[in-house]
Amino acid sequence: MKFLIGLILGILVVPLCLFFYIRSGSAPTAATDAPMPFEKFIARGGLHARIDKEAPQRDVASFTTGDLAAGAEVYQKNCAFCHGLPQQPPSAASKGMFPRAPQLFTADDTVTDDPPGVTYWKVRNGIRLTGMPSFKDALTDQQIWQVSALMARADKLPPDVLLELKPAPLPAILAAPQMETAPVPVTPASDPAKQK
Repeated sequence: MKFLIGLILGILVVPLCLFFYIRSGSAPTAATDAPMPFEKFIARGGLHARIDKEAPQRDVASFTTGDLAAGAEVYQKNCAFCHGLPQQPPSAASKGMFPRAPQLFTADDTVTDDPPGVTYWKVRNGIRLTGMPSFKDALTDQQIWQVSALMARADKLPPDVLLELKPAPLPAILAAPQMETAPVPVTPASDPAKQK
């Protein structure tokens, strides 16, 4: 009987405590908060199990330099803001993300050892609660494979492809030094309202 009472109390008390913990504003929800206990284990475990189950198999060794350059163009427009470019510092936005956006052209974060199908799955489906969006409605299947092939060879890209991954130049308006101009005085003769 004591066991049954303890079981019932456990079933009621744990969810009730969890409810009050969340409603009290104590749960870590800001990007700067430390993860909750077991958060990383649960999130990564579920993600890896899903990817292992659904990631397609494809050999991208036959992708040409043209395919890789097309993948680099897609990457530059859609991925570089968070995941960085070769030999460039991380963007300010990527530094403020939680979980941290991997910098895919660095030795620590490269995914060259992942099967291309894993990268394809991540780009196509996105990853919930990470800031990684799904690109299945924004990119064609071929473009997603081109980016996946690019990431599979990120450590040994041809020079032509690396040129596609250079930081974009600043627009002329931002790059040119700004000159201060004095306000133009309005005289009664040049005031359009007075000329009527």
